Amino acid sequence: MISQFLAPILTLAGLGLFFGLVLSWAAHKFAVVSDPRIQEVLARLPGANCGACGLPGCSGFAEAIVKDRIAIGKCKACSQEAACEIANILGIKLTAKEEQVASLRCHGGKRAKDKFIYQGIKDCPSAAQTLGGPKLCRYACLGFGNCARACPFGAITMSPEGLPIIDSQLCTACGKCIEVCPRNLLVLLPRKGEVYVGCSSHHPAKIVASVCSVGCIACKKCDQVCPDQAIKVVENLAVIDYDKCTACGKCIEVCPRKIIFWRK
Repeated sequence: MISQFLAPILTLAGLGLFFGLVLSWAAHKFAVVSDPRIQEVLARLPGANCGACGLPGCSGFAEAIVKDRIAIGKCKACSQEAACEIANILGIKLTAKEEQVASLRCHGGKRAKDKFIYQGIKDCPSAAQTLGGPKLCRYACLGFGNCARACPFGAITMSPEGLPIIDSQLCTACGKCIEVCPRNLLVLLPRKGEVYVGCSSHHPAKIVASVCSVGCIACKKCDQVCPDQAIKVVENLAVIDYDKCTACGKCIEVCPRKIIFWRK
């Protein structure tokens, strides 16, 4: 009686042992060895998964760095300190990069005159495609906050004037705000540059004055007062050379339109 049950039990036990050995062999044969440095690198990345590097999140970026498929500098949100730690983990020499911060080249807002009353979707690209946008100045910020919504670090808020306010301490220069602005009003400037020009219009002074009360009118007062020749009017717009600028603030003092600012 016992022998009748023993054979099936032994058969099942044998099959279980056989398949167990097969699975063990397969697990060993096809195992994917993970480089422990990937997790070390990942722990030092910002974790925003912003995609600015072109890879699927920080985990994909960490793997690409370790496998030498991408440079550390491709992560725009990585701090210099974290980048140095990653370089030490990988045993490579890091070339110092110049830190940057996003800056807005328009301070018109409600002071920039309207061409018509826009009642469409509260979206900058949509507004820009509607008869060229509701502002008379084609360089004016449309103020619907796509940049603020796109920022993965909460560095941009919208002011009552309908203009983006950039917190330079939170900004990581990831470039997401730049990608979504249909008028290219957001740019990355050297973080060392404490002064910046809040206008991007290249129109002649007469046209600028007719559409905005704070646009650059190329008066050249900033150019004339700068002791370091760090600011010049180029194509009707004041442009700062940050290699020469010492942030003396004289250009801010003399600007009649008040569109040269200290960075916040």
